[in-house]
Amino acid sequence: MRDPNFKSGNLQEIDKTDNSLIKKYKLNSEIDDDTKIELIEKNFREIMEVLGLDLDDDSLKDTPRRVAKMYVNETFSGLNEVNKPKISLFKNKYNYDRMIIEKNITLFSTCEHHFIPIIGKVHIGYYPAGQVLGLSKLNRIVQYYAKRPQQQEKLTVQIADEIMDILKIQDVAVLIEADHLCVKSRGVNDVNSMTVTSSYNGRFLNWEEREEFVRMTNGQ
Repeated sequence: MRDPNFKSGNLQEIDKTDNSLIKKYKLNSEIDDDTKIELIEKNFREIMEVLGLDLDDDSLKDTPRRVAKMYVNETFSGLNEVNKPKISLFKNKYNYDRMIIEKNITLFSTCEHHFIPIIGKVHIGYYPAGQVLGLSKLNRIVQYYAKRPQQQEKLTVQIADEIMDILKIQDVAVLIEADHLCVKSRGVNDVNSMTVTSSYNGRFLNWEEREEFVRMTNGQ
């Protein structure tokens, strides 16, 4: 619940308590989205002021609010379990027993080290048993786990584990190819490198199945 002393649009209470509300809310996993936005807006405004930006400028004055809403409602919406996708399962009535692949799933995530974008694509393969997933649900699983501060290695395993748990199978493969802007736009400034991670489970631990999956994701 929102703190009764905290009023939307009025950040003076936080200022008076020297961020005590923020410290309090760190211990509360049930902060409502409106309060998150208020707190982020206040602190992002301070960051911009420290950088010497003119917050009276027409182009900048609403930026703290815009960023706060973007973080809560979009970029980091996967941190809220309320946004976990509802998964549709269908009976495998044709007894299809070959590999199912959904490839080139768009990936937008955020590097948890520098809060800079990770952009790439995800390939998912699995051998169905009694049920199959609605195809768009694979995309939504990727989006849910991507919309939070991430490491690519962790994201790869999270996607594979979620699919195995939903379908109650082990035969799942996940391959991610991604550009990390923390490498491309800062630091070493390498615009050519790409990071590739994989999670092979069940039948995909066999060379033939794994080779077929990689070949099909490469369009061969």
